[in-house]
Amino acid sequence: MSTLFVLATPIGNLEDCGARTLRILSEVNHVACEDTRITRRIFERYGIAKPASLFACHEHNQRSVERKIIDLLESGEDIALACDAGVPGVSDPGFNVVRAALEAHHEVDVIPGPTAPITALIISGLPCSSFTFKGFPPRKAGALRRFFEMDRDLPHTLVFFESKFRLHQSLAAAYEVLGDRQSAVCIELTKKFQTVKRGYLSALVPLFEQRSVKGEITVVIAGDNAKFTRPAQNPP
Repeated sequence: MSTLFVLATPIGNLEDCGARTLRILSEVNHVACEDTRITRRIFERYGIAKPASLFACHEHNQRSVERKIIDLLESGEDIALACDAGVPGVSDPGFNVVRAALEAHHEVDVIPGPTAPITALIISGLPCSSFTFKGFPPRKAGALRRFFEMDRDLPHTLVFFESKFRLHQSLAAAYEVLGDRQSAVCIELTKKFQTVKRGYLSALVPLFEQRSVKGEITVVIAGDNAKFTRPAQNPP
């Protein structure tokens, strides 16, 4: 029976590539990845010979590529699945590929490693014992409010990704719905210019209103816990 290897790859710093991930990349003949240009950097950085096939698997082609992956597995070939950063399946099409492989009765093996939500959660200094990861928030104002309202009365720490273009909008909506909670905005985790801004939402909202942000962003917000919340001030 063939195996789909789900590989965790660095979220920014190529030194974080695990030994098992490197071994699998050197052994398989086929690698499906979100962006071939980014995955090639790992092969080049570690001097690994490129596989017989290195092909893209992303949200725009996943249906056709799923069939290709299943066909390769059916033919007896092992395949590695990687995304641009972190673990496939976390806010990318990897979930569908894993489901397709399992439904076709193939083995799926996850090679653990770097992941932005856990890295951000720990570096935030907020409770890690119970948390909710919510992917990317919706863009429209009403849906964005509902995104936060779902967890307003729950004690779990919230973790989500955000675009540099919508960071201020999401922080403002969180402040309006959740109140003044301790939070952290984590930018470019593990990279040279890693930045983590911690504080209450009332301070972070105005901070990022005019601040230019570059790179990948993960936001962490405390749950409904009096220890990490204070009475809301007038909206910034």
